Amino acid sequence: MAPQREWFDKDYYKVLGVSETASAKEITKAYRKLARQFHPDANHGDPKSEERFKEISSAYDVVGDEAKRKEYDEARRLGPVGGFGPGGYNQGDIRFDTGGEGGLGDLLGNLFGRRRANTPGTGPQRGADLEAELTLSFVDAVKGMTTTLQLISDSACSTCGGNGAKPGTVPHICQVCGGRGVTDDNQGFFSFSKPCYVCQGRGTIIDTPCPTCHGSGVERRPREVKVRIPAGVDNHQRIRLKGRGAPGRNGGPPGDLFVTCNVTPHRIYGRDGSNLLLRVPITYAEAALGGEIEVPLLDGSRVKLRIKPGTQPGTRQRVKAKGVAANNGTGDLIVTFDVAVPHNLSAAERKTIEELAKVGSVSPRAHLETA
Repeated sequence: MAPQREWFDKDYYKVLGVSETASAKEITKAYRKLARQFHPDANHGDPKSEERFKEISSAYDVVGDEAKRKEYDEARRLGPVGGFGPGGYNQGDIRFDTGGEGGLGDLLGNLFGRRRANTPGTGPQRGADLEAELTLSFVDAVKGMTTTLQLISDSACSTCGGNGAKPGTVPHICQVCGGRGVTDDNQGFFSFSKPCYVCQGRGTIIDTPCPTCHGSGVERRPREVKVRIPAGVDNHQRIRLKGRGAPGRNGGPPGDLFVTCNVTPHRIYGRDGSNLLLRVPITYAEAALGGEIEVPLLDGSRVKLRIKPGTQPGTRQRVKAKGVAANNGTGDLIVTFDVAVPHNLSAAERKTIEELAKVGSVSPRAHLETA
């Protein structure tokens, strides 16, 4: 792997919270701990957590691999050379002709993205990531669902299959650059590389371009993407569908598709993480005397709840494992009791309440009296 510019800007050991002399086992242990903490699925798609997760993954991709770690440590030890560090000279590709394979020339010749003259000019390019939105019901978000998204995006050309050539023909390797996509301009100690003027950096020549995509290998057209939404997805959460984005170029892998879920509110249920919330009105008699009632569950069944005598408005009761299924287990149903006060009283109701008021011995406002 060629040294990258960010190797001089980022301390991957610091990102993972380990020392430069840490063992491979210690590095793996630190990575797994941080990955669990900042994984997007564990943080409901929080952008900051997602960015931190990417940073952790990038760090582990280098120092978690023995060969890459050795090259990273060597690059960090040498540091930016002369004017070729960050902010210095960075025009075109450059090779340091110090002789030999795998030595200092290989290392310096690849600093900050400068390629050695025998490196392909363009090579496989990963496709772009795509964004889409999906509106789903509260129940579908809790239970999970499979649906189909209608997208209009770049896709591999349906006529040529993505190679850019007219059906029945195939691209051939550029004879000028030998398929590398770059040509070299030797300047003594240095060798500068630039995109091949014949193939424009592709490395291949298309004699007869595809009539549909005109040689690009890509066409913009409607397509359907089947999406599996996992159970427990929350409002505004982003779901990543790996490899369902725009197609890659020159044999590169496709990008990813990120789906933002917009969950419509439920008529009676609310949600707090993996817990379902339900407000249940009870009568004054039920609150004062206690009793037993039934409340509905999201799946259509019902559960019995016992109301304690003297229950106050706002009292909460928890029903275990009747909430939303999540990675860390199923949440609970949290019921909040509201005492329903009638707006219109019949004559009999009014008389009964007036009699109750007469026998009441303790004022509910006694604690407000001043000494």
